[in-house]
Amino acid sequence: MLTEQRNPKSMGIDQSPTLEILQIINEEDATIAGAIRQVLPAIAEAVDMISERMRNGGRLFYTGAGTSGRLGILDAVECVPTFSVSPELVQGIIAGGEGAVVHSIEGAEDSPEGGRDDLIARSLTAQDAVVGIAASGRTPYVVGALNYARQIGAGTVGISCNAPAPVLDTADIAIAALVGPEILTGSTRLKSGTAQKLILNMISTTTMIKLGKVYNNLMVDVKVSNAKLADRARRIVSEVTGLSTDEAAALLNQTHNEVKPAIVMAVLGVSVEEARTRLDAAQGMLGAVIGQR
Repeated sequence: MLTEQRNPKSMGIDQSPTLEILQIINEEDATIAGAIRQVLPAIAEAVDMISERMRNGGRLFYTGAGTSGRLGILDAVECVPTFSVSPELVQGIIAGGEGAVVHSIEGAEDSPEGGRDDLIARSLTAQDAVVGIAASGRTPYVVGALNYARQIGAGTVGISCNAPAPVLDTADIAIAALVGPEILTGSTRLKSGTAQKLILNMISTTTMIKLGKVYNNLMVDVKVSNAKLADRARRIVSEVTGLSTDEAAALLNQTHNEVKPAIVMAVLGVSVEEARTRLDAAQGMLGAVIGQR
């Protein structure tokens, strides 16, 4: 497998000065974006499939083992504060369960039944989408999850850093991010892990953009859960409407810190109830209610 090959650029790295080691790592990391550029059409296909399913009530599940599973959980968890979505909408599942997030439970990845059972436990339906993540492309847990998802009609995406690979063959949409041999032979938490994180960021962010969670480049569905995010909400309302941050804060107080209705109130001069009604009619797309500003 490509991910298990030795990297000629890092041969003798253990004898190199500290700065030279860092330069080797940095130069190899710089190649990752180019590898992902080659698979952007497949990522776009995945986003379109996932966003369409979400519009119709579906959910997104990331499934993986080890580093891949942890990266899926990280991306899923961050969707909640960034886009004010329910924790149920985007879920990360890791082989071995929650304990595997902080402790290595390597044997769990060898069970295809485990991947299937974890999706059954979350009541996977044909409306949902499953993204299987495996640097090797052959993790049995992930293959089992994708096989089950396809059997019941859910949309499936496979992400691998090797090709050909069972994870790619099993999924409806195959994303092969071929970043090449690792700095440390076989250590896929390095370049492969970085590539996976970038792809997951692209999938979740672009999906949420298409679902109206972003206006221009502003996080208009941010969930205000701390002082930093409260300040960001005020600045977003101020930026779009031209109001002062104090005026923005007064509007946000009326909407219980929901940014989009506060903006609609300011721009259209309507009540909070009317603002919410208009947003609901536009399926949450702020631009459809107030236009581009």
